[in-house]
Amino acid sequence: MFKSAVFDLKHAEKEQVEEFLNSFDTVLSDCDGVLWIDNNAIPGSADTMNYFRKIGKRVFFVTNNSTKIRSDFALKAQQLGFIADENEILSTSYLVAHYLKSIGFKKKVYLIGSNGIGDELNAVGIKHVGVGPDHVKPDFKSLKPTDLDSEVGAVVVGFDEHVSYPKFMKAASYLASENCLFVATNTDERFPKSSSIVVPGSGTLVRAVETCSERKALVLGKPHEYIRKYLESCGLNPARTLMIGDRCNTDIEFGVRCGFQTLLVLTGVTSTRELEKIRKEQIAPLPDVVLPKLGDLLEIVES
Repeated sequence: MFKSAVFDLKHAEKEQVEEFLNSFDTVLSDCDGVLWIDNNAIPGSADTMNYFRKIGKRVFFVTNNSTKIRSDFALKAQQLGFIADENEILSTSYLVAHYLKSIGFKKKVYLIGSNGIGDELNAVGIKHVGVGPDHVKPDFKSLKPTDLDSEVGAVVVGFDEHVSYPKFMKAASYLASENCLFVATNTDERFPKSSSIVVPGSGTLVRAVETCSERKALVLGKPHEYIRKYLESCGLNPARTLMIGDRCNTDIEFGVRCGFQTLLVLTGVTSTRELEKIRKEQIAPLPDVVLPKLGDLLEIVES
């Protein structure tokens, strides 16, 4: 309806808003920076997502965050006022386990990541090592082949607050074997922020391992192919699906690649200044519509 128009819905006529709402049946929403930041809901986001359900829309929470299992994400959403079910959560921690199980992976995973991925792997019976601190020692360069686990057949990289040089050494050493799989959750550069402090994202770690291993990871999260195929298996009609996000190079890019409609909000990574640059210079991928925050949509509907 507003294909790549970067149209501000706050300037829409009532008939245009109604037409927009009638143009999709399924809503996919990113979480961090769209629905909440850290443990605080963004004002109006829960009411708007719950409104989508009220008017008959199907809702999914699609996040590149790999730090929790699906049930924990669902619980967090519920505590912040969202109607949510575990089966509506599509996280990269879940995608890692789903992918490895789907290809019949039987070996062990070396994991640069968190318990979120580890617990999802446990749920499908895949063993793993690597979660938690691996401190740098004075003789860290003396790592020996016997220090590696011979059962490891895949390296998985997600967000890891305990990342260290020894972890990079082990990951690169496992990946020296061409038979070792290399999987990553996502390549987000940074987390949405509520202050001036920058929190590097999983992409920082993925790029580091790609560099030292001289290999490219299979990335499962937005905007890449695997998550699109997974959603297609849920029976979505791309032309009648809306993707909501705060980041153009993942959320909006994902929506464009999949043929979804796209809504960009400015409560996370993308700033008002960046939006103006995107609009003026027509920097792809272009969102169809934009709003300062998701909660503004419900305010428009009710005005």
